[in-house]
Amino acid sequence: MAAVPAVAMNGVKVGSTSQAYLESKAVKDTKSLISDLCRQFYNLGWVSGTGGSITIKAHDDSIPKPQQLIVMSPSGVQKERMVPEDMYVLSPDGSFLSEPAPKPYPHKAPKCSDCGPLFLKAYDMCNAGAVIHSHGMESCLVTMLNPSSKEFRITHMEMIKGIKGHGYYDELVVPIIENTAYEFELTESLAKAIEAYPKATAVLVRNHGIYVWGDSWINAKTQTIGIFMGAFGNQHDPQLDWLLSLSSL
Repeated sequence: MAAVPAVAMNGVKVGSTSQAYLESKAVKDTKSLISDLCRQFYNLGWVSGTGGSITIKAHDDSIPKPQQLIVMSPSGVQKERMVPEDMYVLSPDGSFLSEPAPKPYPHKAPKCSDCGPLFLKAYDMCNAGAVIHSHGMESCLVTMLNPSSKEFRITHMEMIKGIKGHGYYDELVVPIIENTAYEFELTESLAKAIEAYPKATAVLVRNHGIYVWGDSWINAKTQTIGIFMGAFGNQHDPQLDWLLSLSSL
């Protein structure tokens, strides 16, 4: 089989993968799936404009998850207008294997998601099959309720049963990290939060959004819904009502 040269995010050539796997149905289907999900997430308010992102591993039963190819959405592309051809394909170590072709004005030059380093960290540390980065209003507002809080906690909420390892009587704890000027600068604090909260399947970024991962895209999506619904269902704070009123202006 012909091998495809790989180029890492820092531009260094590394490794290779087979052309057959790169052009497989699994990869093509995953590209289509991401473009469909981005439109759905846009309609749900989880992403807006070019904000937010998603990545999914191209599942193949014959290949162990850590060795599966990664499909990642681009940066700077309107989420509701994404097509499969906009997607990037990466090797497990983050090397670029396939990139989208440039589009004419007014489109910007192709660029992989700024969330890339954080996605790769979640894949590496959590053996995830998919990672979602949302700018949903809920994820921003809950981090604004207490500016000094390092955690978001909820319990006795039906929706948290959708979170891996949690039941109605359990307490869901989601760590909160501080935002930075550039997305990649969040990588170290995300890694520290994952280490400190091994049971967590998400990390909130104050005044920014949330990263949620799961064994599959279905699992990651379900857990995102559970956290968002639980976030509002468990909050009875006048400050939240005030923040919601501002967001609707």
